[in-house]
Amino acid sequence: MKRKELAAIGFMTFALFLGAGNLIFPPLMAQQAGENWLIAIAGFLLTAVGLPALTLVVLGRLSSADKLTAALPKWMDRSFWFLVLTTLGPAFVLPRAVTVAYEMGIKPFYSGNGLMIFSAVFCALTLVLALKPGKLVDYIGKVMTPALIAMLALLAISAVINPLGTPTAAIETYRQAPTVNGLIQGYMTLDAIAAVAFGWVIIQTIRNTGVKCNKAISYYTLRIALIYAFLMSLCYLAMGYLGATSSDIAPQATNGGEILTRYAAGEFGTLGQLLLATITLMACLTTTVGLTNANGEYYKNTYGVKFKISATVIMVLTAIISNVGLETIIQVSLPAILILCPISISLIISTFFIRTHSTAEQRHISISQTTVVIVATLFGSIDALNILGKLPTTVIPFAEHWLPLFSSHASWLVPVAITIFISKLCSREYKNHDSVVIS
Repeated sequence: MKRKELAAIGFMTFALFLGAGNLIFPPLMAQQAGENWLIAIAGFLLTAVGLPALTLVVLGRLSSADKLTAALPKWMDRSFWFLVLTTLGPAFVLPRAVTVAYEMGIKPFYSGNGLMIFSAVFCALTLVLALKPGKLVDYIGKVMTPALIAMLALLAISAVINPLGTPTAAIETYRQAPTVNGLIQGYMTLDAIAAVAFGWVIIQTIRNTGVKCNKAISYYTLRIALIYAFLMSLCYLAMGYLGATSSDIAPQATNGGEILTRYAAGEFGTLGQLLLATITLMACLTTTVGLTNANGEYYKNTYGVKFKISATVIMVLTAIISNVGLETIIQVSLPAILILCPISISLIISTFFIRTHSTAEQRHISISQTTVVIVATLFGSIDALNILGKLPTTVIPFAEHWLPLFSSHASWLVPVAITIFISKLCSREYKNHDSVVIS
């Protein structure tokens, strides 16, 4: 693979992850962290960038995204991918991206209700770009991403040269434990689960350049993950600095979008609002194209559905669901995402320690990996109920006492680690009894 192709795929990967949510999340956190914003951002980067990058590296090592679950029972394998791609697709993330693009990119300049028309046009444009997956690098990696980076750089450099305020005292949460809270906020971006979906796109894109050797795919995926991590870290640092210096123009802001809007207007006036609208629209478009492509690749490879048919159905559903309302979409789909995220991360972690031997010809079901998924699902469900405020109040004191990291919404981590450790001990003594072979 040529260096230009590698750089273009790396740029494309950065753009796939960079949705509007990634832009508006760090400013609010940094404003609340105040003088401790850099320490908080350091923790944020470990989970918001580190986990997705690790996921990409693991998927590249496997040389195929579907191998991540190949050692699970078939019903569990299919259920996982269906839920992940449907939730990241038309059930939640795609409609959210369309809605956010309208709210931040169009609504500030239009007083009427044009969501229905906008969603139809936006989804049609997404479909046009997604129907030519071979051109994805040209569209996103070589054209849209450089333009997006240039606009973000303009906003960030202006904030450094002409900051509109200074960091203030941190709120209590970030005064006591800025790094820990940064870690938690980074985990809650849920980009680790997005990385699982984007793995389909990135590996297929590498193959489209003519790379077929599994070792080469692993090597190039690692380098692409490093490019993504570098660019996304710079973006988060820039948005964090912008948020940390925004207390004068956006005091007590309730969301990052408000901070960005006021900052852009403060730096450039009306031109700044247009700049932010363009950044938002492009960021949402690259994300919708990538997720549509991921869904299409999955249904084509798994069920033999033609890419054009699945992509069209996904975009039609997205256009319809976008008009249901963002609050309703979140209410229905957020529980699934909160549970799927620990399952995804657990699968990634277990891949390093639990060796499987599944192939396309013969499926080896790993009892160890299956147990890891069950444990992650159980404790991830407890975390999800806690985040959503649905956990019975009588259970909370018990969970706080007996479940490590419960208050950090990661009570699944220790049980999963223990399960993997026990599996490794057992596999050394019973190497021949760790898997069941199904011909």
